[in-house]
Amino acid sequence: MFKQISFIALFCMLLSGCSMDIKTKKAVKFAADDVIVLAMHGVPANDTPPDKVGEYHKLHGMMETAPPHVVEGIKYHYEELNDLVRNWPRTPENDPYYFGTKKIADAISEQTGAKVVMAFNEFCAPDLPTAFANVVNEGATNVIVITAMLTPGGNHAEIDIPEAVEAAEKTHPGVSFTYTWPFQINAIADVLVDQIGTFVAE
Repeated sequence: MFKQISFIALFCMLLSGCSMDIKTKKAVKFAADDVIVLAMHGVPANDTPPDKVGEYHKLHGMMETAPPHVVEGIKYHYEELNDLVRNWPRTPENDPYYFGTKKIADAISEQTGAKVVMAFNEFCAPDLPTAFANVVNEGATNVIVITAMLTPGGNHAEIDIPEAVEAAEKTHPGVSFTYTWPFQINAIADVLVDQIGTFVAE
């Protein structure tokens, strides 16, 4: 089963390429039915029709602020646009963020030996509920959720992801979900200082 991992070591390795002789690194063992879900922000593919993206942004704001009767009237069209934007075909040219996320997921999988799947808060598929359902349907009984969004106070990391995890716990009562957040401030600082050190000579 999943044990607490030192994300200082993990993100130092992934984001700055530092050596792995870090004193805080801990060995983590995963069972065959453990799955890591890497939850990221997501961006629209850069060749998605701009008018569709603009309309999507407009309706997204209305869905969050408009009165219920207005929300009900625009909900179907909003969901159509959401599906179009999220499922627009991705290539390294039109969505380097998606493929950058894939590189991070592959690196985490290589270091841990665990299966890693990607999920996105917005603009890209799959969303978190879909990713959770997929891994559970494939037999996962222990789902570990991690994000590269390190800073406290961000809506996605602090609100959206934990709400999605809480909903998944209710939808899949026999499955364990662990959201490995927040990051310790000193751990974030260690990663950033190490990154500075890769560019700035002593």
